[in-house]
Amino acid sequence: MKEFKILAPTAILGYGFPVESFKKGMDKSPDLIAVDAGSVDPGPYYLGAGKSFTDRTAVKRDLRFMLKAAKKQNIPVSIGSAGGAGGKEHLDWNVEIIEEILAEEKLDLKVVVINSQLDKSYLVDKLEKNDIVPLFPAKEINAEIIKESTNIVGQMGVEPFIKAIDMGADVIVAGRAYDPAVFAAHPIKLGYDSGLAMHMGKILECASIAASPGSGRDAMLGTLGEDYFILEPMNDQRSCTTDSVAAHSLYEKTNPFLLPGPGGTLNLKETTYQQLDDRRVKVKGSRFEPADEYTIKLEGAASVGKRTISIAGTRDPIMIKQIDDIIKEVELQVKDNFQDGNYEYTLNFHVYGKNGVMGALEPNLTPTSHELGLVIDVVAQTKEVADTICSFTRSTMLHYGYENRKATAGNLAFPYSPSDIYAGDVYQFTIQHLLKNIDPENLFDTRRLQDYKKGVE
Repeated sequence: MKEFKILAPTAILGYGFPVESFKKGMDKSPDLIAVDAGSVDPGPYYLGAGKSFTDRTAVKRDLRFMLKAAKKQNIPVSIGSAGGAGGKEHLDWNVEIIEEILAEEKLDLKVVVINSQLDKSYLVDKLEKNDIVPLFPAKEINAEIIKESTNIVGQMGVEPFIKAIDMGADVIVAGRAYDPAVFAAHPIKLGYDSGLAMHMGKILECASIAASPGSGRDAMLGTLGEDYFILEPMNDQRSCTTDSVAAHSLYEKTNPFLLPGPGGTLNLKETTYQQLDDRRVKVKGSRFEPADEYTIKLEGAASVGKRTISIAGTRDPIMIKQIDDIIKEVELQVKDNFQDGNYEYTLNFHVYGKNGVMGALEPNLTPTSHELGLVIDVVAQTKEVADTICSFTRSTMLHYGYENRKATAGNLAFPYSPSDIYAGDVYQFTIQHLLKNIDPENLFDTRRLQDYKKGVE
């Protein structure tokens, strides 16, 4: 069986890549250029608000290189989780960029668009049929949660991509997708082993992060054979090692050997890693085990209010020793001051230098920081309330008279003026569930670009 080569230019579309490593990858004559364009890692805001967490200019720069190279060498391009979160607004945003490039560069490429945003009435009906189940640790949802969620997407597997290939796509641009599916669909369509294709896709979706030293903005080449795949970074300053590749195979997994996804599980219990030379690693033995019941993951987000923050710092060792007690007292004073206002808000302090990253999970209970960074974080139903609570909290802490205090002026140093920063809408994930009893190919609206633009079948 002829080897199938996939070039992953970057970990996320818009993160960029060195031109030389991309050109070196193209010199290897890949059969496919594929890229993951999104993630839930940046949080629920982007899905809920319909905004991209990547910059438009940066995305267009990456795509211009990819589309021009693909046309020149007559190979396809596959993009998943378009626009970051993969909803309809994100997909339209990414499609618009592709259209601009095709027009500017006079490229004649057949584009197929796959929409992953699911209709709410359809999902309410599936809920009533008990076809939506929680994905631990998510809780049961009701129809109201579905209706209040601004955007709900399904994480597609390889089937819609294969349908797009059958439609003659030169470029596939898909909404929210299972990361490995973006890379695995083309070789699976050609008869390559599903387990190896999925495992290679799992690594390629992060490009050269699986190299040493790792980087999310550098190209990686994957070469898939009949019973193996080989990984090679395209930057001579990086190397794949058995440690770096095996370690990345554990990435974003609750189980070191099993990775569940649409339609089944990637099983790595018998996977082996072989160092071929100082820069390449060969992987064998990965298996894909089909599930008894095909399910996909649903992701949804809804608005929960408005946020205002204030960023400050303190270097007073007396204050630092008492910071927990000071925060508690400030919180009480804020509550007391507005008890007649019936304000609904949440007030959080993020204390960097103490437990700002891990919060209550921080195991080091005796920090020795000589200074602390404080983020006052207020979320309320309206901007006015968020502004009011944040302003009062900031001024109360600024002038709070703690025990043994030497100063008579402010306790805090502010890096910005104005000190209070309105951060806008706040979203939370409302749906992290599994959808079952589906047709994995036809659940997602798959159309040629011209039909997608017309909004017709």
